[in-house]
Amino acid sequence: MVHAGPGMSERGIRRGRSADYGRRALLGGMVSLLGTPLCGATIPAEWDAIVGGSGADRFPTLRLALEKARLADGRPFRIKLSKGLYREKLSITAPNVLIAGEGDDSVLSFDAAAGMTRPDGGRWGTGGSATLTVAAPGVALRNLTIRNGFDFVTHRRMHESEGSQAVALALARGVDRTWVDRCRIESYQDTLYVEGRALFTQCHIAGGVDFIFGGAAAWFDRCIITTRFVPDAPAQGFVAAPSTPRDQPFGLTFADCRLEREAGVADRSAFLGRPWRASGNMELLGAATYLRCWMDGHIRPEGWSAMGYRDRITGEQHMLEPKEARLTEWDSRGPGAGPRSASRRLLSAAEAAHFTRANVLSGWSPS
Repeated sequence: MVHAGPGMSERGIRRGRSADYGRRALLGGMVSLLGTPLCGATIPAEWDAIVGGSGADRFPTLRLALEKARLADGRPFRIKLSKGLYREKLSITAPNVLIAGEGDDSVLSFDAAAGMTRPDGGRWGTGGSATLTVAAPGVALRNLTIRNGFDFVTHRRMHESEGSQAVALALARGVDRTWVDRCRIESYQDTLYVEGRALFTQCHIAGGVDFIFGGAAAWFDRCIITTRFVPDAPAQGFVAAPSTPRDQPFGLTFADCRLEREAGVADRSAFLGRPWRASGNMELLGAATYLRCWMDGHIRPEGWSAMGYRDRITGEQHMLEPKEARLTEWDSRGPGAGPRSASRRLLSAAEAAHFTRANVLSGWSPS
């Protein structure tokens, strides 16, 4: 994300008869949301496409499977990503796609960053740097690692690029109903960009600077959020950078999460976040809330920081202060759980009661 101000930053069951139907019914969760298989008879009934592994019916790349998904005309399409490292940079443009891996060993990775040269000779921007972009509604991701492999630490030390924003997963503006379940999402700066309604369940998200950012109404349920170590950095960054529309009641909401740190991250060296007024848009007033989260000692006592923006009309530089935005927490625990202060607003029990998954996601639930 570009901003003004300090700190510029998947059994082998053959398709067939009633036994297969019973197995599909047992899949539950996300798979129960998705419809009838579309592919050939040698693919297990749970899946419409399988990427990797052995077999003539397997796709060698996720890109080819996603191209087939586009032919489904919006019908649910289920892709299994076998264990392996897939160096691809992709966008999901077909709705109602499920991509499910086999855990941490199903890895999608690319290494683009803002300022680097694209294949067409132009330059990547922050959004364009994403390893995986969700650009269609009703997408579900499960048991994957999504990584931007840009070497942030080396490039920072050597000043080798014009920017360091390197997105792993982007939920594009205009998308809705994205469910990310038990995934690892890894980068350093601007790891996860979120728009629309989004649910993250038991994910592990790692980064440093503004690494969960955007205007989404998003619910993060029991996620591990890790601040990464950057050598010689005076501060270890900011967890959240919400750019919530002013008329949207909820933004980034973290419920029962753990805020952890890599070895080397010092005590009192990272902020819970700062409000991002993207492009100086005065209709953005960041909202982020931590509910019953455990926080390690790297979280600074003041909790939040200001963030700079440039007025669209006058061109003047301003700072959006935490007290001007909607940055709150309730029932924080651990050594990083700070006291009430001018910049660290604690909700009352009555106020916190309004922050439910149903309310934040406006009644949408994929389970």
